[in-house]
Amino acid sequence: MKSNSPLQLSLPVHLPDDETFNSYYPAAGNDELIQSLQACAEGRAEGAVFIWGPEKSGRTHLMHAACAHANDLNRSSFYIPLGIHASISPALLEGLEKIDLVCIDDVNAIAGHPLWEEAIFDLYNRISEQKTCSLVLSASVSPSETGFALPDLISRMQWGLNYQLQPMADDEKLAALQRRAAMRGLQLSEDVGRFLLNRLARDLRTLFDVLDRLDKASMVHQRKLTIPFIKEMLRL
Repeated sequence: MKSNSPLQLSLPVHLPDDETFNSYYPAAGNDELIQSLQACAEGRAEGAVFIWGPEKSGRTHLMHAACAHANDLNRSSFYIPLGIHASISPALLEGLEKIDLVCIDDVNAIAGHPLWEEAIFDLYNRISEQKTCSLVLSASVSPSETGFALPDLISRMQWGLNYQLQPMADDEKLAALQRRAAMRGLQLSEDVGRFLLNRLARDLRTLFDVLDRLDKASMVHQRKLTIPFIKEMLRL
């Protein structure tokens, strides 16, 4: 990840190279959200974008994709998952207004932590004054449900664009699985894809992780992705 901040070097985060806009299969109703994130990455957006949806709904993939898109355009980006806030310091946010794109994931994880809430609030204000940085935040709940003790922080998060990430239908999840498989040079038939959907947890994070395992297993055993092979490998 390209960054103007030396603090990025000490942040224990690695952006996966396969989570881009091209590898993301959009559910119906999410097109405007994706366009807004692309605008943020390209420096064409003003204000902040707030994304909310349940765990494993694709929020993190989209934030990774926005950073990757910015980096492809030689723009600086910074991604921070606040699920690890206990192991890092709010001081990490200092100076981020100088970055082109800042993506803060799982922001509701710091609700009830005054130092973190104040640091996020101050970052909002600095970015608003600077007007050169795009800010994207994500949470598992809407801004009004984040549970922040700092009322002004909730107000800030309601100022910009707010999007609820729409869930995928099963047919869309199947298409997303087939796209991910094709990107890895695998052929995933509809029957095999539906077998995975019916036998595993249906969130895409789990499905993609299993697909990665099957990809490696198919190379080792030199076998195609068939239902008998999958049953053997996953012990289903």
